[in-house]
Amino acid sequence: MRVIRDLPALAAGEGDVPFVIKGYEEVVAADTTWNEHSHPWHELLWNEYGTSTAVVGSQVWCITPTLGLWMPAGQLHSASAVAGTSYRAHFFRHGTESALPDVPVAVEITPLLRLLLERLEEPDLPPRSRAVAETMVLDVLRPSSRALLVQLPTSALLRPIVDVVRADPADRRTLTGWAAVLGCSARTITRAFRSETGTSFARWVASVRAQHAVHLLSLGFEVEVVADAVGYRSASAFGAAFRRTTGMTPGRFRAC
Repeated sequence: MRVIRDLPALAAGEGDVPFVIKGYEEVVAADTTWNEHSHPWHELLWNEYGTSTAVVGSQVWCITPTLGLWMPAGQLHSASAVAGTSYRAHFFRHGTESALPDVPVAVEITPLLRLLLERLEEPDLPPRSRAVAETMVLDVLRPSSRALLVQLPTSALLRPIVDVVRADPADRRTLTGWAAVLGCSARTITRAFRSETGTSFARWVASVRAQHAVHLLSLGFEVEVVADAVGYRSASAFGAAFRRTTGMTPGRFRAC
């Protein structure tokens, strides 16, 4: 059973709020989807354990315990999480200044950032201590050089590739193979991927595989099983590709 949650679409800064940073945590009991909505405040999304997904237009972001997502105030987005995911959300009052841009961006959840956010959740935290911790949180918030992001092509030409690879990341068809299926040249597909996603066909497939692998690893599947499920011929090849995309080995991620 999937639970659908409807939230309103609110403009940035709509209404005043009595906080600078406010935390929220929930373990979802069932597979859950949040329909498209927006908040009047900025939001930092991350997970205590498990993975979740946020969709912004044609961008699909994967959120984990080590890689969060900054969602600016007023930004329309939808989200989903599987049963058992413990997700965290920290709300930042609109107008709060940080080094993060006014667009969705990945944020590394470092041990220091996690400790500071936990500090803000302490009951009866004195106002002065809260202000100091909030200042430190804003100081250490930085965009990550890594992101579990898939930019979805939208053209009719690439739609068959998108549908097949997202449904079965183990599909090993090459550019030449897809060109034969679609009745066009490999060069045409290459140009389309560059134009619509800003990356190559191979890197786009690797990103889809990384997102699927993160989901399977968070569910407890062994690395060898995940490697096969996302189309790699060996665990070592999968490990190298996963590390290039996420910055960590599959085993380390699985232990998070």
